[in-house]
Amino acid sequence: MRMLVTGGAGFIGSHLCERLVDEGHDVICLDNFFTGNKRNIAHLLDKHNFELIRHDVTEPILLEVDRIYNLACPASPIHYQYNPVKTTKTSVMGAINMLGMAKRVRARILQASTSEVYGDPQVHPQPESYLGNVNTLGPRSCYDEGKRVAETLMMDYHRQNNVDIRIIRIFNTYGPKMAENDGRVVSNFILQALKGEDITVYGEGEQTRSFCFVSDLVEGMVRMMECPGFIGPVNLGNPCETTILEFARKIIALTGSKSSIVYRPLPADDPKQRQPDISLAKEMLGWEPKVSVDEGLKLAIDYFRSIVT
Repeated sequence: MRMLVTGGAGFIGSHLCERLVDEGHDVICLDNFFTGNKRNIAHLLDKHNFELIRHDVTEPILLEVDRIYNLACPASPIHYQYNPVKTTKTSVMGAINMLGMAKRVRARILQASTSEVYGDPQVHPQPESYLGNVNTLGPRSCYDEGKRVAETLMMDYHRQNNVDIRIIRIFNTYGPKMAENDGRVVSNFILQALKGEDITVYGEGEQTRSFCFVSDLVEGMVRMMECPGFIGPVNLGNPCETTILEFARKIIALTGSKSSIVYRPLPADDPKQRQPDISLAKEMLGWEPKVSVDEGLKLAIDYFRSIVT
């Protein structure tokens, strides 16, 4: 089939492009390279079934495709808070433009939403039925609310125009090709450990996260896109929960680093807990993560070691 991946040169998007190209689909990668990197998809450029287009999803584009994976949006706090108005526009205008294309060419469209729609959750773990606890005025709201509006648009295009949609909510994902400067906990900790720098933990490190390896996530995305009659939303993430302090110690052990742990004030609206309930994904997609955290971290560490040495 003809596949469009917006944000296709980003961390998750590039892994998805690689998977779809390997399956023999004709893949169009759309990216404006605000956070994406050509290095991530350089090995695909000479493939006959891969095409790269530099384009910003806030502007309309006309393409003939069968499937649209809409991943375009900066996803780390450092990047999405750099230009919060642009972040909201990317989520909202990008969704409108991609949904308009899906409506016009009768393509199926998958929206990459986020666990951030749950905000700082008061329900744990978070099922898809939980409506969230989001600060609409905080520094993270440009991303949280933009993604929530994108979900609204998906549902309204589906109800009003019968657009064939899919909605996934992505929880913390890690692996090779993560950006070194994205400020996320996995890349931060690994790079600090490899360089022998102090590892920065915010608050007391008692907040929890659940980390999913990127190949597991991509498998879930592909299954969701091709699942007949199920539009979601569905959580995709690893339910194996750990505190940030435990995670920092694990990184130190796996890298053999002599780094020390230092503590900094907790950022505004930083969620205290984050763990997906993946019962629905198991039931509807037959999906659950296969890669253990230790196994995945070793691959991520090898990747970062190759780019910092």
